[in-house]
Amino acid sequence: MKDDSSQGQDKGQDKDQSKSSLVDKIQQLGQTNVPQPADSNIHVLPVIGQVEGHVQLPSQNKTTKYEHLIPQLIAIEQNPKIEGLVVLLNTVGGDVEAGLAISEMIASLSKPTVSIVLGGGHSIGVPIAVSADYSFIVETATMTIHPIRMTGLVIGVPQTFEYMDKMQERVVNFVTRHSDVEEEKFKELMFAKGNLTRDIGTNVVGQQAVDHGLINAVGGVKEAMEKLNEMIEASKGNENQVVQ
Repeated sequence: MKDDSSQGQDKGQDKDQSKSSLVDKIQQLGQTNVPQPADSNIHVLPVIGQVEGHVQLPSQNKTTKYEHLIPQLIAIEQNPKIEGLVVLLNTVGGDVEAGLAISEMIASLSKPTVSIVLGGGHSIGVPIAVSADYSFIVETATMTIHPIRMTGLVIGVPQTFEYMDKMQERVVNFVTRHSDVEEEKFKELMFAKGNLTRDIGTNVVGQQAVDHGLINAVGGVKEAMEKLNEMIEASKGNENQVVQ
């Protein structure tokens, strides 16, 4: 049997923990009442900020680390409770090989996938956006299509150029394979002059991305969830078919 002093200590500890939890919520989210997600058969995977690859970016950069996403994608594939995936994109791009690795993994999932381009799906964000089975873009979102770039010291210009040219072809091939855009059209957008200030490339907004065949439809969360649930039901129907 506990004495009054030990009970008082327990109550004090509980109160301290609740205060600490409350402070954490205020610091992280700016509010005290956070809506709790219900048990869902759909997993949400955000790709936010810059896609970080082999080089660690400064701490002030908002990043999505590919070594964090890849285990999540494996877990999504293996978890029987997860029946669909929503990929939310608001990214400026980043490491090309890391972005392609994420894109290939999303494209190779056996479960239905939908992507939504929100603020922006720039640069290597384009392959990630089209890697889903069906893609949406909100009306105000933008996608920047431009050639591969490199920072830092370059040793052996011809060899480096050949390497970058091959890497660029990998990006072009992936995007044209997983979307309705023609290769010539995509390259035209990529190498267009004068569309971006003092740069080469094209910035497409909302409906333009759909018109070019990059994205399937204009829409947001409601449309994406409706489409994903429809795809999940269709995949269940295929599994239930009896083959004679």
